[in-house]
Amino acid sequence: MVIVIGNVTVREDALEQALALAHAHVERSRTEPGCISHAVHIDTENANHLVFLEQWQDMDALQQHFRVPESASFISALGELAVEAPTLKLYTADEVPRH
Repeated sequence: MVIVIGNVTVREDALEQALALAHAHVERSRTEPGCISHAVHIDTENANHLVFLEQWQDMDALQQHFRVPESASFISALGELAVEAPTLKLYTADEVPRH
């Protein structure tokens, strides 16, 4: 499994627009093959800081997601609302069963 953690802090005057973009991106991404989960969260310490948490079946599925034109458009539009460039970190993981 691939885990993606994205972070962006948007301008105060752009939060509503950023959330609308984020929700549309999340909803669309959830329908893509290999998407296990995709969500956006508001940081409780800074309401202008958005955190994206995604789980993808494998790197191939994630790479396909990155090739979707709407994904590139989303990143570009979100970047225009940001205080600084959004960050994205990728991790590979295996689920550890709890007993």
